[in-house]
Amino acid sequence: MILEGIVTTLNEDDSVNVAPMGPILDETMQTLLLRPFQTSTTYHNLKRTSCGVLHVTDDVLLLARAAINALDGVLETQPANKIDGVVLASACRWYEFEVTSLDDTDERTRIECRIVHVGRLRDFFGFNRAKHAVIEAAILATRVHLLPADEIRAEFDRLAAPINKTAGPQEREAFTLLSEFVDEHLQNASELRP
Repeated sequence: MILEGIVTTLNEDDSVNVAPMGPILDETMQTLLLRPFQTSTTYHNLKRTSCGVLHVTDDVLLLARAAINALDGVLETQPANKIDGVVLASACRWYEFEVTSLDDTDERTRIECRIVHVGRLRDFFGFNRAKHAVIEAAILATRVHLLPADEIRAEFDRLAAPINKTAGPQEREAFTLLSEFVDEHLQNASELRP
């Protein structure tokens, strides 16, 4: 099962890297498999430190900002309990993990991890179509350089319906942020074509 969340790792200067990721978790929630690209900061940090934190959150604005590298200011965090890492204060729950194996023979690395500590900060808001639409839009935004422009535009048009019907202010802001990012990227890409 893939669980969309946010992974934090520590950079070499001890600053926090925040990355949306969808690891594969086993049904017992004891292990997870991450598959970051070797160009990612998360990959480099996990290879160096062998630990991180997976956060489950309903803060889709944070997820959207992390997806397009638009985090403003310092995030509120607390130290992790069992590893050298941090927990995001806006998380509902978190999973501290240690790397048990790392296979980087392919461009998309396979990093197997075991959960060493689980914590909870607050209740999850619940299911909301707009929150899911923002997650899908954030995933598209991270793949804007890989997918055809027409496909991305069509998906954003489709995702606008649940935003218009069920979104609160946070979801609307997140979707607008992602839409503007994608529009700007696609516009710049079309200007570069001969």
